[in-house]
Amino acid sequence: LVQTQRLKIMEYYEKKEKQIEQQKKIQMSNMMNQARLKVLRARDDLITDLLNEAKQRLGNVVKDTTRYQVLLDGLVLQGLYQLLETRMIVCCRKQDFPLVKAAVQKAIPMYKIATNKDVDVQIDQEVYLPEEIAGGVEIYNGDRKIKVSNTLESRLDL
Repeated sequence: LVQTQRLKIMEYYEKKEKQIEQQKKIQMSNMMNQARLKVLRARDDLITDLLNEAKQRLGNVVKDTTRYQVLLDGLVLQGLYQLLETRMIVCCRKQDFPLVKAAVQKAIPMYKIATNKDVDVQIDQEVYLPEEIAGGVEIYNGDRKIKVSNTLESRLDL
C-alpha cells in the first residue's frame, strides 16, 4: 500500500516537472519572439527614418543643376533602354523641361548606337509631373500603355 502511494506521488511530481519544463519552454519562446519583434520594429523605424532623410535630401540634388543634369541624362537613357520601343514619350516637371530636353538629345544617339534602332522620343508638353515631386522623369511607350517611372522618389522606394 505504501509502495503504490509512493509510486503515485512520484508520478504526480514527474508530471508537474514536465509541465514546468513545458511552461519554461513556452515562456522562453515567447520572450525570443518578443525580442525578434523588437529588433524588427527598431530596424523598420531606422529604415523609415533613413528614407525620410533621403527624401528631404533629394531637394538638394535638384538644386545643383550640373549634378541634376547628369542624373537626368542617366535616368532618361536608362528608361529608353528599359522600354526598347521605336516611339516613346517623356514626362517631366515643368521646370525640368530644358534639362530633360538636353538629356533626351544626348540619349537618342547613344540609344541608336547601342540598339541599332531608330527612335522617336517626344517630351510631353501638355501633361507634366506634379511640382511636389523632387524630380526625375516618367517614360511611356508610344500609346502610353507601358510606363517606366524614373522619378527620384520611385528610385528611392526601390
